[in-house]
Amino acid sequence: MRHGEATPMQADDAARNLTQVGHVEAEKMGIWLSKNHLPDALLVSPYIRAQQTAQGVAKNNIFKFSETTNDIVPEGKPHIAADYLETLIASHPECDSWLVVAHMPIVSYLVDQLSPGNMPIFNTGAIAVINYDEKTQRSQYMSINAPENV
Repeated sequence: MRHGEATPMQADDAARNLTQVGHVEAEKMGIWLSKNHLPDALLVSPYIRAQQTAQGVAKNNIFKFSETTNDIVPEGKPHIAADYLETLIASHPECDSWLVVAHMPIVSYLVDQLSPGNMPIFNTGAIAVINYDEKTQRSQYMSINAPENV
């Protein structure tokens, strides 16, 4: 998931907040997730706008596992993020569905790492759905869902 709409760029990118629209996007996608995918694990960027998005989603979802990581910040390395996510999935078999809340461009690159040849462009608040097979460590890109379409 890409974070909701944020305030304009500033010197301290990590401190940017969600706009009112961004808060609405996060809550709307949280409702959509609770009806369609029920994520039970959360991996989120430490940037304020991603944290606020995760909080909005959490209003309608309960997570068994939650962690903040620097691996999914905008300038993060997608292969490291994918390796870390796969390690977490293997380490937490009690969690069946994972939500990653991050930024462009890493969310697009992460999808491509997990499902080569698929690099969707994320609108704010958009969620890519990927089916991941832990045994084969292969993923299938299913869809991208944005607040304006759910």
